[in-house]
Amino acid sequence: MELDRTEMTKVINRLKRAQGQLAGVVRMLDEGRDCEEVVMQLSAVSSALDKAGFAIIASGMRQCLVESDGDTQALDVQKLEKLFLSLA
Repeated sequence: MELDRTEMTKVINRLKRAQGQLAGVVRMLDEGRDCEEVVMQLSAVSSALDKAGFAIIASGMRQCLVESDGDTQALDVQKLEKLFLSLA
């Protein structure tokens, strides 16, 4: 299954922002910044990654549902559930 490129544009942008945030966290650690500031930024990176992962899985679920209506591919619920729970 290939993910919808239009939907993935937003996910890619979110991941690029998270990449920048992560680079900022590394820089903060190198500079010896305050623990609270570092943890807050790390939390923001983690949240962005989680949201991107959920968006990817949601897109995959929608595609599988659409494809299964046409009987071209059955929805593999266990596989999608495993992916979803891997983000928890």
